[in-house]
Amino acid sequence: MPTSLKNFSSHVVPPLMGLALLVGIWSLVSITSTNNFPNPTDTFWQAVDVFSNPFYNNGPNDQGVGWNVWSSLKRVALGFGLAALMGIPLGFLIGRFEFLSRMFNPLISLLRPVSPLAWLPIGLLVFKGANPAAIWTIFICSIWPMVINTAVGVQRVPQDYMNVARVLNLSEWKIVSKILFPAVLPYMLTGVRLAVGTAWLVIVAAEMLTGGVGIGFWVWDEWNNLNVKNIIIAIFVIGVVGLVLEYALIKLATAFTFEEVQS
Repeated sequence: MPTSLKNFSSHVVPPLMGLALLVGIWSLVSITSTNNFPNPTDTFWQAVDVFSNPFYNNGPNDQGVGWNVWSSLKRVALGFGLAALMGIPLGFLIGRFEFLSRMFNPLISLLRPVSPLAWLPIGLLVFKGANPAAIWTIFICSIWPMVINTAVGVQRVPQDYMNVARVLNLSEWKIVSKILFPAVLPYMLTGVRLAVGTAWLVIVAAEMLTGGVGIGFWVWDEWNNLNVKNIIIAIFVIGVVGLVLEYALIKLATAFTFEEVQS
């Protein structure tokens, strides 16, 4: 078998078979359902109609799917950015100093398992608005992977590196920038990737409860209108956007890791 055909068979055929299996199960469910569950063909043509004009704007509660996704991404970017600004330095400090590790580890162990939506009422109470409450929920739920992974990366730096730094009498800034940061970068990027996935999951649920413009609110609004086809379309949109974010961060992590190996 030619190499190109073999590569095609190993990389393209399995995903297509998985997609065909999904469509087959979906079709079977729609045929046997007594609740007029939409079939793949009808949903496809509905998707064509939805994406023919994704950026229409007929008011705050009637906007295209493009604007809803964009609004959700802006909230994710803001909440995730704030979490990164606080979580990554905190992770370095926890990993670097044993006292801080003992101080914060019980708090992290206590707060990390809390359901994302449990934080939403706190945000509504404190910030008096749906949008900042959603951003707060993203922040508090996406900060933990970055803190934990960064701290673990710092703690796993070989002690020989630190001994050399002590012999050379390097400053704390030199230790962080020249020794810790390059060694911790793969762990840090893993935490970032996990945090982005968490943030995207959380925003959909938060928007269902807070309302406004966003992909989560769009799902809930379509449910109130009993438009199941649009709900299924939204599920695929959420999955595709999450997949793109995941892929972009994996490529970023690979690029940085490659640079580290080359240097």
